[in-house]
Amino acid sequence: MRKKISVVSLSIIFLFIFIMSFTIKKSFADNPVVQTCFTADPAPMVYNNTVYLYTSHDEDDAPDDGFKMLNWKCYTSTDMSNWTDHGTIASLATFSWAATYNAWAPQCIFRNGKFYLYCPVAQKNGVMAIGVAVSDSPTGPFTDAIGKPLIGRSGEDIDPTVFIDDDGQAYLYWGNPNLNYVKLNQDMVSYSGSIVKESSKPSNYQEGPWFYKRNGLYYLAYASTCCPEGIGYCMSNSPTGPWTYKGLIVNPQPNSAGNHPGIIDYKGNSYVFGFNAALPGGGNQRRSVCVEKFNYNSDGTIQNVSFTTSGAPQIGTLNPYVKNEAETICWETGVKTETCNEGGVDVCNIENGDSIKVKGVDFGTGSTSFETRVASASNGGNIEIRLDSATGKLVGTCAISNTSGWQTWLTKSCTISGASGVHDLYFRFTGGSGNLFNFNWWKFYEAGTTIPTPTQVTATPTEIPNETPASTTFLSNSPITTPTTTPESSYVRLRNVATGLYIDGMGSTSNGSNACQWSDSNSNNQQWTIANSGEYVMIKNRVTGLYLDGMGNTSNGSVCGQWSNSGSTNQQWIQDKTGSNVRFKNCATGLYLDGMGSTSNGSNLCQWSNSGSNNQQWQIE
Repeated sequence: MRKKISVVSLSIIFLFIFIMSFTIKKSFADNPVVQTCFTADPAPMVYNNTVYLYTSHDEDDAPDDGFKMLNWKCYTSTDMSNWTDHGTIASLATFSWAATYNAWAPQCIFRNGKFYLYCPVAQKNGVMAIGVAVSDSPTGPFTDAIGKPLIGRSGEDIDPTVFIDDDGQAYLYWGNPNLNYVKLNQDMVSYSGSIVKESSKPSNYQEGPWFYKRNGLYYLAYASTCCPEGIGYCMSNSPTGPWTYKGLIVNPQPNSAGNHPGIIDYKGNSYVFGFNAALPGGGNQRRSVCVEKFNYNSDGTIQNVSFTTSGAPQIGTLNPYVKNEAETICWETGVKTETCNEGGVDVCNIENGDSIKVKGVDFGTGSTSFETRVASASNGGNIEIRLDSATGKLVGTCAISNTSGWQTWLTKSCTISGASGVHDLYFRFTGGSGNLFNFNWWKFYEAGTTIPTPTQVTATPTEIPNETPASTTFLSNSPITTPTTTPESSYVRLRNVATGLYIDGMGSTSNGSNACQWSDSNSNNQQWTIANSGEYVMIKNRVTGLYLDGMGNTSNGSVCGQWSNSGSTNQQWIQDKTGSNVRFKNCATGLYLDGMGSTSNGSNLCQWSNSGSNNQQWQIE
């Protein structure tokens, strides 16, 4: 990944960066797609109607004469404009055999109910190799799948790209300066046959291959001749070539000595990802991922595009009336992100004058109030809520005070006036000097919305028998904690750490009815008793009188229902603690209650094998 460039080329590059730094600050452009840190080597993956963008990470203090790359990041979007930060999903420490440098270009793929992340790293002997990590969740955490390199022969073993063909055969391509491939086995962590050096690679192939198939044709995009690099591509009628050069998708970028393509189709559109060095402070070792929409010609060839400051157009609009993560960002100035003790990521390093843009927010007929989750160990400050620019129409101001700690969270609210229709939403932060507060999530409330309160249940719930759970093999290594019995006269609510939604009985008293997730409704449908019966608990809805039931289905993604007291292990849950949160594991299925990452009201409450993700963590309120 090291490139040789001339002094003249460097001068041009840095002049361009200098100019772009001022242009971007003033225009609030949407490319690059991440501004809270430097990212490179984009690897997009479409899963469950969401784009997962995996990137390498250039550290802020990377030297001008070398890379400093220690981990990999993940971001998601459903509209190609607003991207949610999921933090670090793997690092050099994931691989015990790796050195402490060179966490280079990754790619992730889903198969057999698991996610496989292929990562080039330096071995402890300094030779580059490709490792493979695995997770039950697309956002990790990932663990080393085989405890050794999958490919580890020489310094050219970098930049893996993986693809599964229609017949089930998986292929791994990689390499600089050579282009190599192997056929992966069904397990995705081993291969059959020998490594093949592809003889038909184009003459301008440099590195960073991206392999995919579309309409029966095979494509191999790649970083083209250095330096600077653009993105070229070739095509074939076979997954193993021969390959025919077709041209450049993206011309050489004047402000980027390297490049790395990632190409997907999503919601009827085609997108190419790459990177430049356009952010303030950027450079050849501090790069930033960009995306553009592009088109295919009738013969399958690709029309040329450029990485613009406007980026890809937004698909649809964002709903402000559900809980949105503060780290869902189109554009920001000044802030950073960090791991949050309530799960996931929060926005930090907020200082006076910083801002966050959320693109294309649909307020409908209007909003009357706003709430947010914040923490502060200083004097706090204000969140100015503005429309269409950081100095645009002010529709509300939320005052944030000291909460006694940077991870001590409180919910604050304020009134809103004048927010209706579709607008870009800006949070502008004001206050004194230094860090003001941290920002976890936000939500608006619609004008005229009346939340119906269901009929209260006044009868004393039936006592839960003291039963012994059936023998089961537990998937988690976490210690099992016997919870304190919640009195039947007391009710709690269960909020998912990832989605921010509450488990809701939906008022249905029918056996087998789904338990869903819903934003805070102040309804008895969201109230539950958690009653201890020895080594397990049973979870009963206040309105329906039914118990959460695993329904005996052991498939990942199976829906969790409600059922009257059956005395079966389907209604028995092991509760284990993860910090201040809890997880619930069904004694019959061995699966965990999982919010599945959906922030839509009415989304199903499902079950999934142990993923270690925030989707499986719940707060008891």
